[in-house]
Amino acid sequence: MLRVLLLTLSLITIAHAELCKPDAQNAFKVRLSIKTALGDNAYAWDANEEYLFKAMVAFAMRRYSSKSSTQISNVLLCNVTDRVSFWFVVTDPSKNVTTVPGSEVEAAIRMNRNRINSAFLLSDKTLQFLKITSTISPPVEPSTPVWLIVFGVVLCIIVAGIVFLVVAGIKQRKRKNKQLTERENLEEKCEVTVTVENGIPCETLDFKAGHINGVFAADDERFTSL
Repeated sequence: MLRVLLLTLSLITIAHAELCKPDAQNAFKVRLSIKTALGDNAYAWDANEEYLFKAMVAFAMRRYSSKSSTQISNVLLCNVTDRVSFWFVVTDPSKNVTTVPGSEVEAAIRMNRNRINSAFLLSDKTLQFLKITSTISPPVEPSTPVWLIVFGVVLCIIVAGIVFLVVAGIKQRKRKNKQLTERENLEEKCEVTVTVENGIPCETLDFKAGHINGVFAADDERFTSL
């Protein structure tokens, strides 16, 4: 009985070795860049991390299909390197000697990619499933509603237009007042009238101060008084 059990286990091990190998059918390669992502806080990849990876893949498979009975033992890892890269396959729980189709594994990984990344504190760039395309992060919704943003922009434009009209009106009023003042000053300067007599312009006689006729002034100078 013991021999039969050991023989069965050895056959299962050999079968698993055939199922999980580089470029095997339904196998996926994984590459982790823990040091690049976490720097001095990087953790070592060991058996515990491998167990967590198997658990996360089993979780993804079970979550992808509500009827799935995938266990951690159904996730096989092989060709693990020191630079933290390896291959994995998921075996069929009902048979355990065949693998789950790669399309189902890919769909389950894509569906739960964020959960897997979070478990290892990594991202799509530092936790790479080489045959599985990266998921597109959902768009970030702004905390402020779009309609409120549009309303704020329109309100700012209206306020800016009102301010512009007020400032322009004040400047125009100052310009008109300045022109009116200059015109009044010019009219005051032109108040000195000029009379024209016999076609010759003459200055207006100032009756208060009097005006000396130059001809008579010259005659007075010729005759000296006694």
